[in-house]
Amino acid sequence: MKFGCLILSLFFAFSVNGQQLHIGLMRTHSVSSFQLTTNIGEYELWSDSSQICDLKKEDKIIISRSSSSIKVVKNTLSIGSYKSLYLLEKKHDCSFTIQCLAPVNKKLRKYMNNLTVLLESTDKLTIINDVEMSNYLGGVIESEGGGGKHLEYYKVQAILSRTYALDHLYKHQKEGFQLCDAVHCQAYLNMMRFTPTITESVNATKGIIMLDQNYQLASGFFFANCGGQTSESDFVWNVAVPYCRSVKDTFCIHSKQANWVKRIPKIKWENYLTKQFGFPVNDSIYGPMIYYFNQPIRAAFYMDPRFGIPLRDLRVEFDLKSTWFSCQLEGTEIVLTGKGFGHGVGLCQEGAMRMANLGYDYRQILNFYFTDVELFNYYNWLFLRQKNTEEIKL
Repeated sequence: MKFGCLILSLFFAFSVNGQQLHIGLMRTHSVSSFQLTTNIGEYELWSDSSQICDLKKEDKIIISRSSSSIKVVKNTLSIGSYKSLYLLEKKHDCSFTIQCLAPVNKKLRKYMNNLTVLLESTDKLTIINDVEMSNYLGGVIESEGGGGKHLEYYKVQAILSRTYALDHLYKHQKEGFQLCDAVHCQAYLNMMRFTPTITESVNATKGIIMLDQNYQLASGFFFANCGGQTSESDFVWNVAVPYCRSVKDTFCIHSKQANWVKRIPKIKWENYLTKQFGFPVNDSIYGPMIYYFNQPIRAAFYMDPRFGIPLRDLRVEFDLKSTWFSCQLEGTEIVLTGKGFGHGVGLCQEGAMRMANLGYDYRQILNFYFTDVELFNYYNWLFLRQKNTEEIKL
């Protein structure tokens, strides 16, 4: 069994680093029809067993679900219906664009390498980008961090995104691909458009992953802005992640997302806390306290743990930017004065961007936000795991 696991690990190491990842696209859209346009290079379009046609630069085809098959239309002419489709690049690093027709979406998405289209349920298509790891990481970095950032920040994002991808290769296995393009995997909206610095960062950190104290792949959690202090992981998820400890962070405090204010009707606030958590609003001592809360440093609970009101629940219920806020009553409204944007665990993106601009390198940035982590080469890590595996008995 251990031998089989080792072989499987080595297979995926080769697959994701030397060949391709399989990323499910537009999973929240229930796509049944889209237009595909070749962007860079030339492609071949295949069905299960035979080639359908060649596609030159800027050729367009429409791919649609039609009953129990996939219909292909080129230049207004139907060229056939198939059970599956495979778009294969003729040379390295070709690209194409996709525009949804059903549902209608005018926004174009650009992708690199290859594409697979399969039948799904009764009216949908499964669309999979078969993409090389380096190109996938470039798309994730741009989607998560935007363009025009410092090289060292992009290196940080590349390492976190690579580690996450390798740690979640089986997340969507039952659906026929490895990861999807939504934020619960990693945002992956399109190929790079903004800056070649992203490509440079991926190449400069090739194979580097982040490991925890037990030399397991570390989850590189990140968010937009911590407001001056990151959060303990168990404040957010009830699970303590040893390498995600709260740290004071002055690098992000002058960013736009460092501070926020929100007003909530008094009655709405009161009803939620009393009905959901049984807050003793009629108590002469505790009752008036429902409207007032001071949080100088990050906490897990509203007012006092004895009331059992997790701040994370308030953030979800009232759509707050973070759990780090204080509040007071002003007339008929509760005024919340908050700091930060996001869950607060792990790496503060705006803080990391500031650190990179000030001259800190990617190792210093990662070690500032994460506790006792190791940066390791993926192949060396696999070799280390193999050496530490008990003797295989054949």
